Amino acid sequence: MKKFLVLALAASAFVTACGDDDEMDSMNGTGGTSGEAGAPSTGGRGGSQPSTGGMTSGAGADAGGQAAAGEGGGDSGGSGGSGGESGSSAARTFTVTVENVAAVKPFTSAGVFHTPEGDDKAGPLTPGKTYEFTVDAGRRQKLSFVTMLAATNDLFFAPKGDGIAFYDEDGEPISGDVTDQIYLWDAGTELNEEPRVGPNTVSKQGAPDTGPAENGDVIAIGDAEDDFDFDYPEASDVMTVTLTHVEGTEFEVTIENVSSATALQTSEGDFPAPLSPGVWVVHNGIDPLFTVGMPDRGQGLEHIAEDGNPTMLAELIAENSGITYPASPGVWVVHAAGTRPLFEEGSADYGEGLEHIAEDGNPMMLGAKLAESDGYLSGAVFNMPVGSSGPGPITPGKSYEFSFEATPGASLSFATMLAATNDVFFGPADTGIALFSANGEPLNGDITDEVSLWDAGTESNEQPGIGPTTVTNQPAPDTSNPGEESVQLLEDVDDGYDYPSVDAVLRVTVTSE
Repeated sequence: MKKFLVLALAASAFVTACGDDDEMDSMNGTGGTSGEAGAPSTGGRGGSQPSTGGMTSGAGADAGGQAAAGEGGGDSGGSGGSGGESGSSAARTFTVTVENVAAVKPFTSAGVFHTPEGDDKAGPLTPGKTYEFTVDAGRRQKLSFVTMLAATNDLFFAPKGDGIAFYDEDGEPISGDVTDQIYLWDAGTELNEEPRVGPNTVSKQGAPDTGPAENGDVIAIGDAEDDFDFDYPEASDVMTVTLTHVEGTEFEVTIENVSSATALQTSEGDFPAPLSPGVWVVHNGIDPLFTVGMPDRGQGLEHIAEDGNPTMLAELIAENSGITYPASPGVWVVHAAGTRPLFEEGSADYGEGLEHIAEDGNPMMLGAKLAESDGYLSGAVFNMPVGSSGPGPITPGKSYEFSFEATPGASLSFATMLAATNDVFFGPADTGIALFSANGEPLNGDITDEVSLWDAGTESNEQPGIGPTTVTNQPAPDTSNPGEESVQLLEDVDDGYDYPSVDAVLRVTVTSE
């Protein structure tokens, strides 16, 4: 047991405000034109047939931040009728690209457990002791963790790839014993020897990472085709894992060592079964830390499975924890300078459909009403990611693109949801962005610094990616408590939550011809 204390002593808990690891299914929107009948159609990419949708509840990005487009036909809509001097020598064609440049975060939060309750330093979990940690989790997120079955070569306990649910099928938080979801796994990195007896088991080896390499795959003990000569205990013979709902989205996880003095039966006698420090992650996708039937990923699981040392894997999960932010389908509108087609800062939402974008990523209603908006010249929905076969959100690396014709005196406004929130959207100032300079030069280049994050004021804010009525966790669209009742810059809303900067999620560029 003394040599088992090669376990990491310096690892600390990591809890990062949630990616949606964040995760979402689909945000679909109308793809139809919004111009008046008979008006010329200019520039919009794709067809002009409308498709209904919005961001569906139950949405969730996978560990790689991917999002599948939901049902609904249609491409990014063409523009509506151009006003002003359309077709004159002063008219220019503009192309706008909205690119998602956000980082992919496979874990919404993560951390380390290494110090038994009541102890003052890190160490193994011996019979009667517990590791405890607290997490925040949304309705569609799961818990995974890994801890070594000490006295072995490379065996560890963990849930299967789906993880442990925090909520039942009705969305109610779970409290209770979840030990039946824990299994014993062979990391496949070191040849197995008799527990606690073999010369390269963790309690006998002369140094960490000592023992013949196995070069195998991660497999479940009991499912292996190999003929194991040793008896290994079941998870329930070694630990009890309890999930306790505290309040809101907060849960406490307890891992208790319940092994008896005869848990490990060896040729040298019977012994209890210690557990090592380990790591935990809250995630949306599957297989967050290993894949059954595949080799160890070389990210640090081997160090836990062989030596009970979580340090390397802890560094990886800390760097990859947080919310993965998609951006939703939205609308664009070209309008007369000084007009406010989509909203007025400091005033209540117009009730024309911006709320549906800001809360659910659904541009259908607002797209249908653009022609009635203040100063309207042309406009449409954008909902088709470049290179995609169907409408949906843009996840990191994807982009929307739309084109239109405009003349001097025109401005551009648009709105797209910061997904994983309650009612936050991207857009320029309420009067939009001037498409021509004072001397008539058309707008070109990166305009990201003219885009802000806005709170629509229609729904009260919750922790992004975690709150029960954020778009990725709500049981149905338009599910919320009342908001602040006016559209305002997000930076002016003191809700206590952390949000990304605009340029951490989007890059918006304009080219003119």
